Amino acid sequence: MDKIKIAIAGVGNCASSLIQGIEYYRDKHENDAIGLMHWDIGGYRPSDIEVVAAFDIDKRKVGKDISEAIFAPPNCTAVFCSDIPQTGVVVKMGCILDGFSEHMMYFDEKRTFVPSGQPEASKEDVVQALKDSGAEILLNYLPVGSEQATRFYMDCALDAGVACVNNMPVFIASDPEWAAKFEKRGIPIIGDDIKAQLGATITHRMLADLFNKRGVKLERTYQLNTGGNTDFLNMLNRSRLASKKTSKTEAVQSVLAQRLDDDNIHVGPSDYVPWQNDNKVCFLRMEGKLFGDVPMNLELRLSVEDSPNSAGVVIDAIRCCKLALDRGTGGVLYSPSAYFMKHPPKQFTDDEAHKMTSEFICGDRTN
Repeated sequence: MDKIKIAIAGVGNCASSLIQGIEYYRDKHENDAIGLMHWDIGGYRPSDIEVVAAFDIDKRKVGKDISEAIFAPPNCTAVFCSDIPQTGVVVKMGCILDGFSEHMMYFDEKRTFVPSGQPEASKEDVVQALKDSGAEILLNYLPVGSEQATRFYMDCALDAGVACVNNMPVFIASDPEWAAKFEKRGIPIIGDDIKAQLGATITHRMLADLFNKRGVKLERTYQLNTGGNTDFLNMLNRSRLASKKTSKTEAVQSVLAQRLDDDNIHVGPSDYVPWQNDNKVCFLRMEGKLFGDVPMNLELRLSVEDSPNSAGVVIDAIRCCKLALDRGTGGVLYSPSAYFMKHPPKQFTDDEAHKMTSEFICGDRTN
């Protein structure tokens, strides 16, 4: 098979885990490839993915080969594959816009972004870089709240004719106006906001669905998350959280038998705990009533390494996006979006979305 050529906007922990994973699974076989939802998607395996372009704004990453940049501060995710060969792909200076929250400048450099002094890339610079690299798919890994910066890179992708996987909670695929732009250009997109392999949101959704199927009335619930990576540090600025909170809340509300009042559901980041690094801890509580209106409650604590949890899903989203390119399918890919993302244009239960995505991979469903 041909390589799947990807570009990355934001060389943070998630990009680090993805690139480590591509190399980690290179010498694996299907029977010992632990941690993958799909070993083969349309003939493509994880090692068929190749990074050909990357953009970041941190001075410790810009100008470095991406094999080095993924381990530069403030990245702090688990290193499960340290031997990454030099790629010849140098991280280019991106465009900052609202990608850097000013409150982050008051934290230790090893924990926060340090903007490079190099001139920022223009739209023309990014479009040309995408074209020159031969990139087929752009991954958006920008910080939460980067509304302007995300739209900047999405515009660049459209102009360069590059497909997109929008891993962040800025609504592109789920915005009819943006979806129409990708449809008009015949360019596929999967989005929005990546759903972890086994994280807080997917666990919350599955339990909510279980309540419904077992006849338990859910009356109130919360999901509180803590972590020590730049994502959680960035989200200390609550003004950047509107779309993130909407994305996570709707992911749960969409599978409930009856929507909860706003006062009875809280889903979102809670606090930044530096020593947790890339470990994310979720505290989940669900209260409801069983047979005879007898009350019950469930409490769960989930601890996961945040970025590998994301990469396990992105590696499938990339390959599904490549299938769409091979088939000449443009616009929103509804089935993969529903399965891989928290805030897709159309919500389905995870069982339905899994079935739809399997049909998409087999070619029995166009999008």
